[in-house]
Amino acid sequence: MQRALDRLTDDTAREAGEELVRALLALHGDGLDRLVRALPQGALGRALDDPAVAGLLTLHDLHPEPVGTRIGRALDATGAGRVERTGFDPATGTLTLRREGRGCGARPEDVENALACHAPEVTAVVWEREESERPLLQIGSRPPAEAR
Repeated sequence: MQRALDRLTDDTAREAGEELVRALLALHGDGLDRLVRALPQGALGRALDDPAVAGLLTLHDLHPEPVGTRIGRALDATGAGRVERTGFDPATGTLTLRREGRGCGARPEDVENALACHAPEVTAVVWEREESERPLLQIGSRPPAEAR
């Protein structure tokens, strides 16, 4: 959409294009609001797991869940089950996470992408290191025979 607006080089055309985008967003937001209000309590259920649905509802401030629950959905969506939330500062948008135990989990970029859809209030992710975490022991090949 931004590329289309960038092609409108005349100031009047650009203003008209931006006004059209605002009007379309308002129309979609109004329609989504009416749809969400018409549904019975809890009817959105599984649809809230869909990043496109979650993103639209969040964009129009219609998502029925608080940010903490949406952060949990984002972490669940990435399979980041070995991640502990240690804090969220709504004033700065900073979410602090810590990996639990060793092993693989979701990649940080996957977590950040899921958060962008489900909880765009999160603007920064800080990964803490566990106190007990030690660097991995690196085992290399034997030293040359003359060095032994």
